[in-house]
Amino acid sequence: MKTVTVRIEGRVQGVYYRAWTEQTARRLNLDGWVRNRRDGGVEAVFSGPEAQVDEMLRRCAEGPPDANVTSVTVTDESGAPPSGFSVLPTH
Repeated sequence: MKTVTVRIEGRVQGVYYRAWTEQTARRLNLDGWVRNRRDGGVEAVFSGPEAQVDEMLRRCAEGPPDANVTSVTVTDESGAPPSGFSVLPTH
């Protein structure tokens, strides 16, 4: 199992990024959450089998069609979030 915190920057708010992230993570059977940040970025936690987490990270670098991702910063974490995937309020 692998758990990561991810910071996505670029044009990632107002382009369906959070909903796209939630749908994509659920399709990959990942646990975690996603939320907008007040600074214009998006933050997420993904937890699951390493191959699925790596695939999610690859997809985050592209994002939904209207997004323009300029950077994805990944931090390895220990432990796991609660099961399921959710959208959290802006932080």
